[in-house]
Amino acid sequence: MQLSEISDTLNELASESESVSVGHVVEKLGNRGYAPFLIVPAAIEISPIGGLPGVPTFLASIILVVASQMLIGRKHLWLPELLRKRSLTSDKVTGALSKLKPIISKLDSWFSSERLARLTQTPVTNIAAFTCMLLALTVPPLEFIPFASTAPMAAIALIGIALLVHDGWLMLAALSISMLSFSVVGLLL
Repeated sequence: MQLSEISDTLNELASESESVSVGHVVEKLGNRGYAPFLIVPAAIEISPIGGLPGVPTFLASIILVVASQMLIGRKHLWLPELLRKRSLTSDKVTGALSKLKPIISKLDSWFSSERLARLTQTPVTNIAAFTCMLLALTVPPLEFIPFASTAPMAAIALIGIALLVHDGWLMLAALSISMLSFSVVGLLL
């Protein structure tokens, strides 16, 4: 699977109605594992939408729920109704995706499922899930510093991409960047 497939699905959802709810995204992407649900909220936070008050914490809460289920080995993603009902306007979704489109195209061409795929399976996925949970927990206090939560969200996005494309080298890089992100968070707080 590639990132462009997720982007196309989100654009399709945005074209169908005036808003895109988390529940609709789960219904459309639910059969693709946990990776899209780490990537999408992190990518939205990295976009200009992440500068809106409350948005980073909301997105981090989605990641926290997803990563915790990934850690305990749930087969199917469950989100509470409170999160499933939350939505963004279709304009915001398509705007964020259009800004991310060049990056998505580059990332799709860079990553391969041929490299150390074993590092995208258990027990490394458990380490990745736990790391995503810790990174998501750093977001609420960082929200008071404009765009400071981009560092942990970028690390989460990279972990999600590594899981999506089964690229072990990327997983190693993402976990290393996570450690760097914890350092940045420590300095900012």
